[in-house]
Formats: sequence, structure tokens, C-alpha cells
Amino acid sequence: MILVNTESIPGKEIIEVFGIVKGSTIQSKHIGKDIMAGLKTIVGGEISEYTKMLEQARQIAIKRMVDDAKSKGADAVVNVRFATSAIMQGSAELLAYGTAVKIK
Repeated sequence: MILVNTESIPGKEIIEVFGIVKGSTIQSKHIGKDIMAGLKTIVGGEISEYTKMLEQARQIAIKRMVDDAKSKGADAVVNVRFATSAIMQGSAELLAYGTAVKIK
């Protein structure tokens, strides 16, 4: 599956458009990691617990988006985008979406 954040794929022709595909997940950290992250905000710096959480969420959302595209018969997704939103303290939704296409 080819994934790009552009409208086209260099050297390829889009022969069919299947429409929007998406994948999302909501992730949270357990209370111990939340406490450590809270302490980190006092001294500053990267909150690696949340960085890892969001990276894992991106991978899950991408896989779900790819599965959605495959179920429609696509072999590529163009205009791939990500969106995040806070659901509650310590948790976030990550959405991956794009346009499923068949290429030649």
C-alpha cells in the first residue's frame, strides 16, 4: 500500500477513486505514567511517555486506515492527513485519513 500526503503519486496514474478512508484510536497512559508526566511539566522538557503514546496511536490509526482502503480495493492512499484531539486529561484521539485510490 502506497501512502502519500500529496494529491498524486509521481510516475503513477490514478485510475479509480474510492473515496475517504480513515482509521482512529484513542490512547491513554496509566496513572503512574500520568504522574511522571505531570512532574516533568514542572522541570520542562519532552514528555517521552506521551511521545511514545502518540507514536503508537499513529501506527494503529495508519493500520486501520490501510485496512479500510484495502477493503475498498485500493492500492494507495493519497492526501494522507492526521488529526488529534484531547478526549480527557491523559488521553488523546488520533485520526488518520486520506483518499483511497487504484493506481496504474
